[in-house]
Amino acid sequence: MKIAVLREGGAETRVAAIPETVKKFAGLGAAVSVEQGAGEAASISDDDFKAAGATIGSRADVLKDAEIILCVMGPEPGSLDGAKAGALLIGALDPPKHGDAIKAYASAGLEALAMEWMPRITRAQSMDILSSQSNLAGYKAVVDAASIYGRAYPMMMTAAGTVSPAKLFVMGVGVAGLQAIATGRRLGAQVSATDVRSATKEQILSLGAKPIFVEGVAGIEGEGKGGYASETSAEYQAAQAELVSGHIAKQDIVITTALIPGRPAPRLVSDAQLATMRKGSVIVDLAAEAGGNVEGCVAGETVQRHGVTIVGAVQLARSLAADASALFGRNLANFLIAFWDKESSGPVLPDDDEIVAAIRLTKAGSIVNDRLKTSQ
Repeated sequence: MKIAVLREGGAETRVAAIPETVKKFAGLGAAVSVEQGAGEAASISDDDFKAAGATIGSRADVLKDAEIILCVMGPEPGSLDGAKAGALLIGALDPPKHGDAIKAYASAGLEALAMEWMPRITRAQSMDILSSQSNLAGYKAVVDAASIYGRAYPMMMTAAGTVSPAKLFVMGVGVAGLQAIATGRRLGAQVSATDVRSATKEQILSLGAKPIFVEGVAGIEGEGKGGYASETSAEYQAAQAELVSGHIAKQDIVITTALIPGRPAPRLVSDAQLATMRKGSVIVDLAAEAGGNVEGCVAGETVQRHGVTIVGAVQLARSLAADASALFGRNLANFLIAFWDKESSGPVLPDDDEIVAAIRLTKAGSIVNDRLKTSQ
């Protein structure tokens, strides 16, 4: 069994395997071939991979006879020329945005597995790339905001007087939001947070932050499908907007993280609310790629509105390439190890398995994922 690890292109800094996971694959009896320079941006040299037991080669070399192809982002189909029919292509393939590429993978006979569609169930937690990368993004959002914000985060008592703590507000308490709360608290900010899911109130309190919730209007008592929030009623949205308007005017830093799978990001902060914030405030919008939670947000850009700096954050985990690669690589390794069959010396992916059914996009030349077929 040969496993190929591809070098990413464009702005991508992460790599889909690390020396630690190469050793794990070797322990299973697999041979690992890494494309030359694949780990360079993540501070992993070719020699590091060699020391772990991998071979290094060109794209054509690593693809030849590979039965498993690991990537971070979905590669251009043309760059996979020479890949073996029936090989598993495993990574973050972004099916809704790259439908043509998915069709091309199917035509090439590849079995494409989209790891970002991993179901949020207990046995899949160690395989969940969205959670591992969102955790880093939540941390980096607070750190980036600190570098832009023109004041200190913690309260400082000095002989020259007292510096008041920054007020940080987190909107959306998923994995990224919880890490943003924890990071803000570590840095000494006065942290508050909100979410439409009532169950998150205890999580907010457990991190030492203040929960800001609509009272007297039913929101989402549980969670949406897959652990995500779902849409709320018009009544709740109006009550939340009123509550946020009064609270956001007093905040210095705002981190927004709200996403609804398959839909544009919900609008949480309007231009009118931005205008109430004091000049010098900073907002980091982690939902920028999905349209943004903040009016006026531009994905991949930092803009100013009413004296407020709005950061349209895109793939923040990339800026922590070494850690992001380590977590991503372990997610992929955990998935393969969980399905590895010693007798066949490779992964066996049953059609009726909940995880396999959720992430398998293509097989035997066809698109087989129900979610993907429905969206076409």
